Amino acid sequence: MLSYKIDLLLQSTIDTLAMVGVSALFVFIFGLILALILVTTDRQGIFAAPKVNALLGFVINTTRSIPFLILMVALIPLTRLIVGTSYGIWAAVVPLTIAAIPFFARIAEVSLREVDSTIIEAAQSLGSNRPRVIWHVLIPEALPGLVAGFTVTIVTMINSSAIAGAIGAGGLGDLAYRYGYQRFDGQMMLAVIVVLVIIVMVVQFLGDMLARSLSH
Repeated sequence: MLSYKIDLLLQSTIDTLAMVGVSALFVFIFGLILALILVTTDRQGIFAAPKVNALLGFVINTTRSIPFLILMVALIPLTRLIVGTSYGIWAAVVPLTIAAIPFFARIAEVSLREVDSTIIEAAQSLGSNRPRVIWHVLIPEALPGLVAGFTVTIVTMINSSAIAGAIGAGGLGDLAYRYGYQRFDGQMMLAVIVVLVIIVMVVQFLGDMLARSLSH
């Protein structure tokens, strides 16, 4: 019985890591793109377009205001269209990604705005075009903050994955709900909590270490 529970815990941990890992990849790419658009289309940005900036900001703020559980249910038709099912870890990737992209976009936006404008102006005065300024000045200068913000985003996604698991997405949330809650298995519930805490601590440690190394 003990070995069976250990196997369940191990498989659920792998499912959670896969769910969050795949989602995190899309979140970093699309969240960073949105953040760059927000920063560069600002009134003082290198691609100034206030109307585009305002519209994008509205969409991001609207998405961020929807609780994850409600968003996940609302996205069931889209999830089924993309992955062919509304259950399982791959189905959870869709709402996890859509929920986390605007969250990371706002965090990344703050990091990008903290880049000294004089550095950007210096690069432009030396003949760098706008795309080159973005990829060779703006992103590298903001990289420590981007990594730190992405670390916070991943931790938030781990928490959201537990919620998703409780309503059919699998992973540690599903294990905690089916065994810890429905079967009143206190040991399994405690084991899930311990594993989640360890995952979060490892992610936070690695993220902080990488951010510190990049800041030098």
